[in-house]
Amino acid sequence: MADAIADTRRLFAKPQNLNDAYGPPSNFLEIDVSNPETIGVGRTRYTTYEIRLKTNLPIFRLKESRVRRRYSDFEWLRGELERESKVVVPPLPGKALFRQLPFRGDDGIFDDSFIEERRHGLEQFLNKVAGHPLAQNERCLHMFLQDESVDKTYTPSKIRNA
Repeated sequence: MADAIADTRRLFAKPQNLNDAYGPPSNFLEIDVSNPETIGVGRTRYTTYEIRLKTNLPIFRLKESRVRRRYSDFEWLRGELERESKVVVPPLPGKALFRQLPFRGDDGIFDDSFIEERRHGLEQFLNKVAGHPLAQNERCLHMFLQDESVDKTYTPSKIRNA
């Protein structure tokens, strides 16, 4: 034990060059929820949101994707993650049942301020979920973020690193 002397020499860091300082980050995942679009009339009216993904994480098949989803698709994703993964899934922004009542003085759930508030909440939800390493292995998340349509009859499984 007397021969074991702690090595107290300093570690010398490699000097940083401009590419290291200003180049793309080593790992990144950017998800934006934007461009809400209200479709239909009367009881068949709903709002979709554009989801844009940019990443260099090897687990994602596409490095850039753009899809449109509605609130019920987000509810489906949340339910799948709760059931299939070991991740604590954050809540979605609320359903806003009060805003769906008839004879209101505004557009209810189609009011611009409500849509923007919901858009922001959905973006926060997706960034929290997709940023979790265990959730990144779930097939439902990849389908939701990168496939043109969501196959709700899919077989749950894990994604293997490419």
